[in-house]
Order: sequence, then C-alpha cells, then structure tokens
Amino acid sequence: MGENSWVVEVNDKVNRLPDITRDEEKAWQSHSIYKLPACVTDLVTDRKESVYKPRAISFGPYHYGESNLDPMEAHKERALLHFIERSGNPLEHYRRALSGVVKELKDAYDSLDDKWKQDSEAFLKLMIRDGCFMLEVLRSSSTDLTKNGYASNDPIFSKHGMTYMLPYIKRDMLMLENQLPMLLLRKLHAIYKQDAQTSEESADLLEKSIERSEESAQGSEESVDKLILKFYSHSHSHSSTPPELDKCLHILDAYRTILLWKDSATKTQESTQHCKVENNSGEILSARELEESGISIKKSKSTSLTDIQFDCKWGILKLPPICMDDVSETMFLNLIAFERFHAGAGSQVTNYIYLMDKLVDNAKDVNILQSHEILHNALGSDKALAQLINSLSKDVVLDRDSSLNKESMGLGICYGCHCSFCSHHCSGIIRCSPILPGPEQ
Repeated sequence: MGENSWVVEVNDKVNRLPDITRDEEKAWQSHSIYKLPACVTDLVTDRKESVYKPRAISFGPYHYGESNLDPMEAHKERALLHFIERSGNPLEHYRRALSGVVKELKDAYDSLDDKWKQDSEAFLKLMIRDGCFMLEVLRSSSTDLTKNGYASNDPIFSKHGMTYMLPYIKRDMLMLENQLPMLLLRKLHAIYKQDAQTSEESADLLEKSIERSEESAQGSEESVDKLILKFYSHSHSHSSTPPELDKCLHILDAYRTILLWKDSATKTQESTQHCKVENNSGEILSARELEESGISIKKSKSTSLTDIQFDCKWGILKLPPICMDDVSETMFLNLIAFERFHAGAGSQVTNYIYLMDKLVDNAKDVNILQSHEILHNALGSDKALAQLINSLSKDVVLDRDSSLNKESMGLGICYGCHCSFCSHHCSGIIRCSPILPGPEQ
C-alpha cells in the first residue's frame, strides 16, 4: 500500500511538473543569503576558527542566539534606541513599513528555520534591531556618533570602540551566512531620513512617503550606497563615477561590486581577441617563470580585479594591485561561496583567485609581485602569503564559459597581432592561445 501511495504521489508531481518548476525557479530567484553546506565549510576545518562563521556578532537569523555572540545583543539594543530617538520617527513606523515586505525579507534566506517562517513578529524584531545596528556601524565611518548621543566611552560607538571592536564587526559583515537583505537597509534608512510623522498616518500614505524618501536618499551624501562606499572604500566614495550599488543584494554583494569596479577614467578599449599565457601542457605559468620567459609584469591602472591584461605584442602582463591581510581569507572565501551558490552572480572573483593561484607557486613569486607593487603583504612572511593564496583556490570550480575572458579575468588583449613577442622570445616555453570571450556578466 505504501509503495502504491508513493507511485501515486510521484505521478501527481510529474503531471504538475511545469507548475512545480515555475514555483521553484521563483523561490530560487528570491534567495541571496545562503547557509553553506558541509562540503564547503569542511574545506577549512584545519583553521582554528571557521572563516564562514561570525566571531563577534550575528546579523540575521542563521547565527542568532549562539552563546559566543550573545554579548553583542545588548549593544544592538542600545544602538536601536539611539537610532529611533535620533530619527524622530516611532518604532511603529519601522515595523509597519517592514511588515509590507516581510515575505521578501524571509525569501532572501535559502534555509530559514520554521521558527522564523511562522513567527513574523519575531522575525521583524530581529530584522529591525540588526538592521539599525548595521546602519549605525556604516555611519560610524563618516560621523562621530558620540556627538549624536552615544557616550564618549561607548564600547562600540566611541573612538575607542571603533578602534578595537570595529575590525571584528567589519569582518563578520563580510560573511555570507551573516548578511542582511539590502532591501531591509534601504527601508530602514528611508524612514530614518523622513521628517517626523504622526503615528496616526495611514499605511498607504506612509508607504508612499517611504518610497519618496528612498528615491531622494539615493542621490544624497547620506544614502545607503554612500555609507557603504565610505565604510569599505573611501577612495571610491569620492570618485566621479563611483561603483553602482543599487542592484546589490546585501553588503557582501556590494563589497564584491566595489572590488570589481573599474572607474570610467581607467577603462581601456577592449578588443575581441584575447590571449592566455600558458606552457605547452596548458598550464598558466608562475610569476617567476613568466619573468624568466621575458614577460614583463606591471601594475594595472585600477584596483579592479577584472583589470587584467596581457599585451601579446609587447609581452606585458598587467595585474591590479591588492593588499592581502588578516581579513583577506574570510573575504575571498565568502565571495567565492556567494558566486558558487547564487546563480547569475558571475565568477569574476573566483576566476581572479584561480589566476593568482597559478601565478603564485611559492614565496619567490610573492616577492616578484610585491616588487611590482601588485601584492601588498600585510600578513607577514612571503611564504605565509603564498600559502594563503594557494589555499583560497582549494576546490575552486572554474566557470569554463567565462574563464580568462575580458569581463572576468582575461589575461589580456591582443590587438590583431600574431603574438610576435611569443614567437620571438618564448618559443618552446609558452604559447599564446586565443580565447573567445565568455558571456557578459
């Protein structure tokens, strides 16, 4: 009887498969914050602490209530009080506004526990408290919050707190499992920027007022985008063409956009023929081997991870400069995880790490890249940095459709030449292979 029941159930699902597929597609499109499976997290079990788990503070539902993160809850509550008091708008306005998008906020999480699915009030409380705290942290980079009511010795929002606690919070804000939907931050910020409203205002009028506030805030110095840029990339915040963050899904996605952004002033004319530098077995050469082959390595004009060019005619490989420090491992592994699990995100960061792993075999390669101001080592020894770069590419899955192309990590531009440099200087050592550009990301 049980078997027959299963057969009936499967047949029913087969008949409804188009509808089921459509519903699944819609649900998957809504997800942007992922709970990582063991096949990913177990790759870094040799670390003392996981690079995927927050160590100081939880944002969102995935790590809420973990005992080691509980001490920050009191600080979140204090930040909420300051945020609400300073805004002049009652907490009810925030709750009502977010009630209208609570489904979208829940859908952003791909593995939401039933506790949060069933209790929308508890979920909204979590979102408001965590979102207000995150906005206060973002604002701290451009505002002295002690002038806005915080105590001069506040554990988080004083100069002392910003010096000693902010680095831990900043790192935890870049973990994929620890994200808040950008929709939440924009809604909260829009209400914060509103003129004080009466609590009697109708829901429809309030929503329209919030929409107007969101639109006006986008171009202001105090927009969420500007706060993020000042917090994570002060130089980009003053650019004539700053990164466009309006479509970003959360802070990690925004940080990824900043890393990939190339200022219009530094964008070069792109061609349709690209080359990659590899040996006769098809492997990309290390930095030392490239220099021994006569290839010059130079620093790109921009810091964009996509600003990688190989000029076949003159034998020049240009790479973007980057500083590698204690946060780099967490940042890159979480960005790679986001690209792996979010369809349509692109593979630029993954491809960049794949390339760097090929260029760096050991400390000698690190030293070469440092001498050309491409790698800035804030970790310590060259050996430690080489080991870090090699560990980042562990189990990396390369997108074959977009690897080494002009948008992701194409090793260069070949302007209709016949790779004469390679023919004259690199015969038998490397070959220059044309690659068709992958799909636009």
